[in-house]
Amino acid sequence: MTAVTTTYRRVLALSGPLLPVVSFLGRLPTAMCQLGSVLLVAETSGSLTTAGLVGGALAAGQTVAGPLIGRLADRHGQRPVVLIACWVNALAVATLVAAALARTATPPLALLGLLAGASVPQIGPLARTRLVALAHRARADDRLVSAALSLEGTLDEVSFVLGPALVGLAATLVHPAVALGLAAVLLAVCGSAFALHPTAVAVRPVVARPAADRSPRTARPARTRMPRAVHAMRVSMALQGAMFGACQAGITALTERLHQPAQAGLVYAAMGVMSAVAGLSLALVPARIGLPARWRAAAVALIVLSVPLLFVRSMGALYLVVVVLGVAFAPHLITLFGLTERLVPAARLAESMAFLTSAVVGGQAVALALSGRLADMYGPSAAFAVAVGAAVLVLVVALTTRAGHRPTAPLSVSPAGPEETAADRAQTS
Repeated sequence: MTAVTTTYRRVLALSGPLLPVVSFLGRLPTAMCQLGSVLLVAETSGSLTTAGLVGGALAAGQTVAGPLIGRLADRHGQRPVVLIACWVNALAVATLVAAALARTATPPLALLGLLAGASVPQIGPLARTRLVALAHRARADDRLVSAALSLEGTLDEVSFVLGPALVGLAATLVHPAVALGLAAVLLAVCGSAFALHPTAVAVRPVVARPAADRSPRTARPARTRMPRAVHAMRVSMALQGAMFGACQAGITALTERLHQPAQAGLVYAAMGVMSAVAGLSLALVPARIGLPARWRAAAVALIVLSVPLLFVRSMGALYLVVVVLGVAFAPHLITLFGLTERLVPAARLAESMAFLTSAVVGGQAVALALSGRLADMYGPSAAFAVAVGAAVLVLVVALTTRAGHRPTAPLSVSPAGPEETAADRAQTS
């Protein structure tokens, strides 16, 4: 435990203690808005169909626009992109609340949901990119970079647990609009604080130098092709999202069947808490166990630990199985972020991190819709079967992807410092 504490102290020393706080509070609204928008519209319109359309539009907007915001941050720097996005997002969420309270028609509500999703400032992926840049600027080794990604993964997991919990609490005690109002305030205040934090300059925009300033050796286009393994990792991340969506549908269906629907959020939160603990514990994994091996091991664990879901019939068994399953979630997610950091050119790192996050959101939304229908028709086990099937596909992708090598040549033109490419880092290590 002392080794873990020391490692994370070194991680915090890279950015100072304020950055993790503002990045966590800045990404918390993303976890609040999905459920909050559904509960708000369901209450004000009285229609679950309308609520589902608004929630689906929000998820679709985030899935499609997330990589674009990451790409803009790569090209123009994080500070201006996050400042614009967080204020647009805050205004979109506030307008959605006002429109829902005014009982606006379904199409305008769906469009506002789409805008609220498309303008998510992607603080989680950009925080990862920034922390990685700070680590490389400090000449940190791969172990410290992995610990930095583990910390970011844990912050994500905690936000995924705390965000819906805050929404549920507000909906129970006051009104869902209160939770979304809080989300808008956090977006404006903490999103701006993240953008204006001094560490934002650690990730400078990477552009191609003018032709007169380039030698023939460096005259390469700024836009580069991704290694094939990166696309496979995005598929694996979408399958992870599918597991989240299927588990959410199955847990909801089973708790309703057991006449304890209020327990659904607590069960899902317990799974998230255990996943966060597992993410922090990755700092104890020996460096000799490489990221490709960790990916395959996490995939096997996802299968082995999800199969018992098919046989759960009581509340106690459900808590036990999902808590144990949570042990496999964060290692898989964090490993994919680590592999992506090693394989992609630094000039496209923010875009790639945002793409992984969007893949989770998209996979979760699709699987939730599909497995929810299956659960209605055939029971909770049908939804859990979707989760097991997704886990099997994760292992297939992990076994068939060669992700152990770095690019053999620089993939983009970038100045020395935190913007150097993965290949450059490999050659200097």
